[in-house]
Amino acid sequence: MANDETQRIEEQLKAARSAFDGRPPIEKWDPEFSGDIDIHIQRDGTWLFKGNPLAREAMMRLFSTILRREADGEYYLVTPVEKWRLTVEDAPLVAHSLEVQGEGQSQQLLLTLNTGETLLVGKQHPLRVETYPESDEPRPLVSVMHGLDARLVTAAYYDLAEYVTPKPGDESLLGVWSDGNFYELGREG
Repeated sequence: MANDETQRIEEQLKAARSAFDGRPPIEKWDPEFSGDIDIHIQRDGTWLFKGNPLAREAMMRLFSTILRREADGEYYLVTPVEKWRLTVEDAPLVAHSLEVQGEGQSQQLLLTLNTGETLLVGKQHPLRVETYPESDEPRPLVSVMHGLDARLVTAAYYDLAEYVTPKPGDESLLGVWSDGNFYELGREG
């Protein structure tokens, strides 16, 4: 389901694509605020436009490349000439599967996002576990880019739990290794 707003944003991106390879350079774009757009990203990663799921997954993937979180804590879709604020229920992206290569301190954790991208947990994409304010429920997150996080779905978090190990030198601190870094997940007990 597209309307004039989403079609215009899609057309601007297609026109701008000739100027770059890969991800758009949204960190270089600073358009004036255009207003609010009726896009809501649900906790499960579903993108709703005017209350209905986006009709094409390709549009969600395209829009995810121009999404950023700014210093005000708000999320925006940014093109070279427009900036639209949208609402996000939890984290804007979802990590739905985990692949592990290697083992021990040299293992690499790879997370696949709902956008189709695969991230290596490491210095560029660190892992952390927060809790939801209204409960003690863990909220595992990996930093993506442009102030965005991806939340690990329950299945991916349980898969990650299989690789939990004590931190050398502090056996009560539990975490996982990836790309030579130890990511703390919590304390034993």
